[in-house]
Amino acid sequence: MSTTADLVLALKKELKSAQMTYADLARSLGMAESSVKRMLAKGDMPLSRIDAICRALKLDFADLARRVADNQPLLAELTQAQERAVVADKKLLLVAICVLSQWTLEQITGAYRLSAAEGIGYLAQLDRLGIIELRPMNRYRLKLAKTFRWRPHGPVMNFFREDAVLDYYAGGFDGPGEGLLLVHGSVSRGLAPAFMERLQRVAQDFAQQHLADQKLAESDREGYTLLLGMRRWEFAAFAALRR
Repeated sequence: MSTTADLVLALKKELKSAQMTYADLARSLGMAESSVKRMLAKGDMPLSRIDAICRALKLDFADLARRVADNQPLLAELTQAQERAVVADKKLLLVAICVLSQWTLEQITGAYRLSAAEGIGYLAQLDRLGIIELRPMNRYRLKLAKTFRWRPHGPVMNFFREDAVLDYYAGGFDGPGEGLLLVHGSVSRGLAPAFMERLQRVAQDFAQQHLADQKLAESDREGYTLLLGMRRWEFAAFAALRR
């Protein structure tokens, strides 16, 4: 969510762009020029005053707020508290996973046993948590970076380790477009990060293809889950045999 300071900073840029002086703005607001300068320097004022400045600059307050929100840095990772809140309610976790895939509210409620009211409520919770910015008509802007990942030892990944990993690997991986690869080897410690970067690019390619294929009919799409990982590891039964 945009702070008042962010909005005031944007207003100062708009003031400069419009070539309006502090004196001009002061006359428009019916204030002393010194008061206007002090107010803008402080960076904190009521929203009603921000709206009045917008009118003086012939700006729409909603457009300004949206532009400021769009320029906010995207999150590469959530806090522990945010993840705990998401994983505490499995329906909220479901909706969070769906918005990561840019599903619309209609797609979510069409695929899962959630009413429209429930879906809107969960979107509102994700908005309060700072994961999305909820917009009119139940649309939203995802506030997560392309490089976003769940915390490696956070509440969400711990949940998936305990409750989802065995279910995932119970599949045969033998259907169309499926596969399971297990490759073990010893490589240079210096090269290992480069392999991890390649895996991240594969994940990004998969995510971008998902977004591109949303224009296809639902009957032409299938839900797949790509799971990539690389770590220093040896099967415990083998490690027990080491000299």
